Order: sequence, then C-alpha cells, then structure tokens
Amino acid sequence: METLPTWIAVVILGLIEGITEFLPISSTGHLLIPQNLGWLPRQSDLFSIVIQSGAVLAVVAVFADRVKSLATSLSNPDTRSYLAKLTTAFVITAVGGVLIKKLEIGLPETVAPVAWATFIGAFVIFGIEAWRKNHEGEETIGWRVAIAVGLAQILAAVFPGTSRSGASILIAMALGAARPGATEFSFLVGVPTLMAAGAYQTFNVIQEGGGAKEDWAMLALGTMVSAISAFLVVRWLVHFVQSHTFNGFAWYRLVMGTALLVWVAVEGEAVNQLAD
Repeated sequence: METLPTWIAVVILGLIEGITEFLPISSTGHLLIPQNLGWLPRQSDLFSIVIQSGAVLAVVAVFADRVKSLATSLSNPDTRSYLAKLTTAFVITAVGGVLIKKLEIGLPETVAPVAWATFIGAFVIFGIEAWRKNHEGEETIGWRVAIAVGLAQILAAVFPGTSRSGASILIAMALGAARPGATEFSFLVGVPTLMAAGAYQTFNVIQEGGGAKEDWAMLALGTMVSAISAFLVVRWLVHFVQSHTFNGFAWYRLVMGTALLVWVAVEGEAVNQLAD
C-alpha cells in the first residue's frame, strides 16, 4: 500500500484525536489502532500526547463562560471548593503520571491491549448506566468524586483504550454525581491534566536531545486540527448528555472491541501457520 503524505496522515490523526478525546471511546486507543495496524505511519509518543493539548483548547472555548465565572467569583466559598476539587483531581493525576514515566510505562505497540480495554469498557458503561438508571444524581461534586476522578485518569493513562473522559465521567456518576456535572468536571480537570502532560513530555524530549528528531511543523498542524474538531464535538456532547445515556458509545465499543479481538486472533493464527 502506497504511503500517505505525512501531512495527510497528521491531519487524519488530528481529526481522530479531536473527535474522540472527550467521547467515552478512548482517543489514545483510536490513535494507536491505525498506526499499529500499519494504516498510518507511526508517530512519536510526544505527538500523541501534545495533540491532546489542542483538544483541551476546545474545552476552554466551549466553557468560556464557566471559566470566567470561576475566575471572577473566588470570594465565593462554593467556587473555592470547586477549584480545590479540580486541583486535587489534577494533582493526583500528575503524581500518577510522574510515576508512570518513572516506571517507563509506554504506549503499547500491539492492538491486543487496546482491543481488550475497548471491549471491557463497553460492559462497564452498560453496568453503570443500568445502576444509575432513574437516579439523576447530585449536581454538587464531592471530595470523594474529585479523588476518584484523579485515580480514574491514571487508570486511563496506564490502559489505552479505557478513555480518560469516559473513566472520569463514569466513576463520578457511579459515586452519585449528576451526568451534566460529572461531564463538566471531567472536561475542566482535563485542561490542566492534558496541558501539563504535553508540557512535561515536550520538556523531557528536548532535555534528552530528541527535539531535533521531531517534526514540529507537523506537530503544530496535528494540534490545530485536533483543536478545531474537538471544539465541534465538545459543543455537541455538552448538549447530548443532558438527555441521553452513554449506552450508544458502549455499543460502539462492544462492536469495535469484538472486531479488533477477532482481528488479533486471526492475525495470531496466521503468524502461527507461517511459523509452522
């Protein structure tokens, strides 16, 4: 198969990141699949992490009024409490991220881990939606939820295919938070989380002398495409969660996870036959 021009592959990956970052279907998993299957040229871990920063800009734009409200009402105890909870979730995630880096846990180079995470995640969504059915939940985000969201983001980082936003929203709902409030909290805590991850990874690459090997123009292009596509998705999703469950995304994960597991099994059988 003829190799796509780099800029086209980068645009496609930017679109994938922007569309999937805030949906409960895992952006990292969707980025890895076409690269691991050889459909698109494999990019660096820096690329995969930094283009998430573009998606974060969409949250700032969509929630501009909410961010402004928080910034201009710091004298309000409720505002300070909410910001403290956002900070707590972020700090937990940041500490976990540093540990992941120290343990040298990288992105998987095979499809199987992503396939299993995608498949299992479908049943997690079904289960939580069934459990919380007919329960509107609490609009106020509690400390227990904030801590759990931080831990959920670490889980998603260790197991690509889990979905950072999905894990965050669903754990918040499981602990009694209302769907809109859980979604907003997940999106807002993603801003410092993903920006910090991008900055940390960039600093490490430059410090280790790998900056010269990166195509910064293509990285900027992927980030820009990610930001634009994520803006449209976030605007839609904020309205969608007001009156819909996440079961539709669970069905998507179930079908996709099953297809990937079948592919892994068939590919493994073919490799075994060649070895024989």
